[in-house]
Amino acid sequence: MMALEHARSGQVIEVLRRDGDDLSQFSAIALARTDELELIRMCMPKGKTMPEHHVLGEITLLCLQGQVAVDTHGKEQVLGPGQMLYLHGGQAHALAAREDSLLLLTILMHKAGR
Repeated sequence: MMALEHARSGQVIEVLRRDGDDLSQFSAIALARTDELELIRMCMPKGKTMPEHHVLGEITLLCLQGQVAVDTHGKEQVLGPGQMLYLHGGQAHALAAREDSLLLLTILMHKAGR
């Protein structure tokens, strides 16, 4: 299997596939990555969970399809299509897909000394 090339500046990225998506298999594909930013397209099938974890950089999680429960800041919130959640760097969170779901995760990379 050939490695996916990261998008270049100015390149259009297909996040939603025109022929429909198979969201029944988990995948996390980096669409673009620089020293300061990473964009990840995540498919989470219904029932898939990601245990509590944290990322050093600030993140946004945008739900494009499906429903994903996010447990953070001591409460659970459900993201549906078109809804986004922002978390500051280091904030613990867990995910659980309530339906086959497609998410766009943005990570601002943590820089030492910032």
